[in-house]
Amino acid sequence: MIALITNDDGIDSPGLTALARMAVHSGLSVVVAAPAEESSGTSAGLTAAKDDRRIAVARKELPGLPGVPAFAVAGHPGLITFVAAQGAFGSTPDLVLSGINRGANVGRAVLHSGTVGATLTASINDLRGLAVSLDVGLAGSANPDWEAAAGIVEQAIGLLRDSPAGTVLNVNVPDVSADRLRPLRHARLARFGTVQSRVEQLDDDSLEVVAVTIDDARPEPDSDAALLAEGHPTITALRSVSEDLGVELPSA
Repeated sequence: MIALITNDDGIDSPGLTALARMAVHSGLSVVVAAPAEESSGTSAGLTAAKDDRRIAVARKELPGLPGVPAFAVAGHPGLITFVAAQGAFGSTPDLVLSGINRGANVGRAVLHSGTVGATLTASINDLRGLAVSLDVGLAGSANPDWEAAAGIVEQAIGLLRDSPAGTVLNVNVPDVSADRLRPLRHARLARFGTVQSRVEQLDDDSLEVVAVTIDDARPEPDSDAALLAEGHPTITALRSVSEDLGVELPSA
């Protein structure tokens, strides 16, 4: 099977390299295509960096991945997945693996994530997608344990291989060593998490949206945010764009 490896943290992210190495170790044929620059929060946007809609692509060589084709793309991860599905980087991939993101992607806020957006774009092109994020917290981590997260990815890839076309799985992993990880748990999306976006500063011409920790926030039990806080890696199946047959509309 062919796997496209992408992310929203950019081509030079160590999480991207760790994910690509795990994909190779899992026996996948790998091609890497990721944003030339950091593209977090871009959802499934099809934005290129050039005004004329041309997309600049440069070959790269990633550490520890000799012979694996890699491309730095002047565009967002949703766009990269979209063009990959049309053969932009060789054969059409069977799987899109996105991450490993620096920071968790949990709850309904996954809508805004470029990491998740790449996999949702994969889904509407009948490809399977896996988004992977490492919960380094708001302050970040001096030494994120990418390899521990990659070990969880190996389990998730096994599930993804056996899933129908269009399947999207979202995985979040605590930033601890592999021996401290609790069992992988299936989880539903939280309505909210302990980290939320707020408009913090507003002046005459601008505003600032920042992420803040809500100390008294308690995500619902068995949600991805709650289980992750308890030390469990979580996996959640996401649905991409489809009609809602449960809503009754008046006749035309």
